[in-house]
Amino acid sequence: MNVLALDGALGGFSAAVASENRVAASAQESGNVALEHGLVLLQKALGEAAMPAGRLDRLAVGVGPGGFTGLRIAIAFAKALAAAWKLPLVPISSFDLLEFGSSFERCLTVVVGRPGVISARYRCEDETKRASGRIAEVLNELLPPPRVELKSLDVVGASKDVLDALAERGTLVRSVNPVVTPAAAAAALAACSRAPSGSLHEVRADYGELPAAKAPKL
Repeated sequence: MNVLALDGALGGFSAAVASENRVAASAQESGNVALEHGLVLLQKALGEAAMPAGRLDRLAVGVGPGGFTGLRIAIAFAKALAAAWKLPLVPISSFDLLEFGSSFERCLTVVVGRPGVISARYRCEDETKRASGRIAEVLNELLPPPRVELKSLDVVGASKDVLDALAERGTLVRSVNPVVTPAAAAAALAACSRAPSGSLHEVRADYGELPAAKAPKL
């Protein structure tokens, strides 16, 4: 299985090629570089892996949550290439990319958005919950009441302000770094064993921003 993957959601833009369940090559740049350098990074990864487009079996793309511009451009690139090369496309969430290669009993995975705004997924046994918004509001929605939690919580992708907020709640945490980087490398490996989307139109960006405002009831 040969996979080309792109990601523009998690802090910059990355491209990677996986072949036979291993990363053959990857390239990345930080910052808002998707439009200017995205295709260059893609070509670099393909070149270093000695992987012509004709040998690819599928494409993969990170669909967020994450940064608006890079996420939108990465998905546009992936859809265009999938259509041009007639390849299936596998969409993968940022939460799955951050957790890829790790196993957790109890985990909070965080994607940082605008200052003070996060999107997070909480998993514990058979329970999975997700929320987006201000840090304190998201933690209150996803986690047990402050100072009631007994088990240590693995936290992936959290910035210092999120970790500080967890500490203020009295939550015992273990900060964990992603095992596979860049994000496109995790996407390429994950896509080797996932079913592609049935249609390119089904692949949509998940920006993970604040929930829509609701008018108060009169």
